[in-house]
Amino acid sequence: MTTSSSALTHFDAQGQAHMVDVADKAATHRIAVAQGRIVMNPETLSVILGGNAKKGDVLGIARIAGIMGAKKTSDLIPLCHPLALTRVAVDFTPDEKNTSIACRATVETVGPTGVEMEALTAVQVALLTIYDMCKAVDRGMTITDVKLLEKHGGKSGSYLAGP
Repeated sequence: MTTSSSALTHFDAQGQAHMVDVADKAATHRIAVAQGRIVMNPETLSVILGGNAKKGDVLGIARIAGIMGAKKTSDLIPLCHPLALTRVAVDFTPDEKNTSIACRATVETVGPTGVEMEALTAVQVALLTIYDMCKAVDRGMTITDVKLLEKHGGKSGSYLAGP
């Protein structure tokens, strides 16, 4: 695990926001993994897992939404570079004991900048889609614990979140 630099890279010497110049950075294989979860009523989880939601296959649609979110990250986050993603995987793990669904997104590219924002965006958009599809029966759902788990590639090396 490496530590990050204390300098904020999205500001120039005069303190003005700017897009980081990555022209001189080496193109390397980069991977980022993020996760989060949505907590809901037990009945809502049963509807999702039973495939009985009125709007359709909640997790299937949320998976596609997460992939689309990763692909659109530079349209949503002002200073993100548009990236040619080589892989986006969005997976869900239901937890009946805690009446929640965990979402994990893995994003990859070969390029001069990392894909952490794309992985985090994929998780958020997937979880928001679950909320949207189920809000008619459970407006109290909570999206929580969204974080970067790991990233690999580039000059700064690897990062692994602690327990």
